[in-house]
Amino acid sequence: MEAFLHQVFSGLANGAIYASLALALVMIYQSTHHINFAQGEMAMFSTYLAWAMINAGVPYWAAFGLTVVASFFIGMIIERVIVRRVADAPVLTLVVVFIALLVILNSITGWIFSYTIKVFPSPFPEQPLFGPYISSHEAGVVGITLFVLLLLFLFFRFTSLGLAMRATAENAVSSRLSGIRVGWMLALGWGLAAAIGAIAGMMVAPIVYLDPNMMSGILLYGIAAALMGGIDNPFGAVVGGLIVGVLENLMGAYVVGTELKLTVALLVIIGVLIFKPTGLFGRSFVTRV
Repeated sequence: MEAFLHQVFSGLANGAIYASLALALVMIYQSTHHINFAQGEMAMFSTYLAWAMINAGVPYWAAFGLTVVASFFIGMIIERVIVRRVADAPVLTLVVVFIALLVILNSITGWIFSYTIKVFPSPFPEQPLFGPYISSHEAGVVGITLFVLLLLFLFFRFTSLGLAMRATAENAVSSRLSGIRVGWMLALGWGLAAAIGAIAGMMVAPIVYLDPNMMSGILLYGIAAALMGGIDNPFGAVVGGLIVGVLENLMGAYVVGTELKLTVALLVIIGVLIFKPTGLFGRSFVTRV
């Protein structure tokens, strides 16, 4: 029973990381209606920035905050300089752009920081806080994810800027006619997604170690979480991430083994797309043709 509970609580911690990345994917999908396949590499690059600052002597939480701010502006720049120029291009063109961005970020990171695996520190104490079932870092990851979700809820619910971003995601044409600067709202969406992705990268790096390919598998789990919860629903992304994390751990421990754990994410993606494409909390739209 102890082993089962450990797998569940550890799965919740992993799911919190997947939920953070799924939140970033949902943010971009709401503004562009496309999945950013480079989201994981953007998070990885931001984590390397944090690692460089920490190694230079910057305190952890100061480096954490500076990385989030820097990632926000990097996301905005990517949207303004690259994504906006192909916004009206066919879907396949956008997919190629995202994959190209993935490869470029991976290669640049390896060129600057090398492909040697590095240790990334955890801000949480080593001794467990809640008994043998969950470590301090895992508990901290869950807490940070829920805190980010709360901040996003307050931002989108009670601020004029958040309401403007929601309106843009719902109907860009009507928002533009209402005086909302749609272009800047899209850029802000990309900035927020990059910042949230950076948090996910800094939370996962102490677990998987830091190297340019560390987010490749985690991106699949993030996509599975976003699809399961509903690709247009931030709350659903968090719930989907927690479900995928627990499911991955239990399947890996008792069914398929650790070597095939990644197939759980692929099975979730296929199953959701076949049986419930809108996800658990997604919305179905019916149009007259």
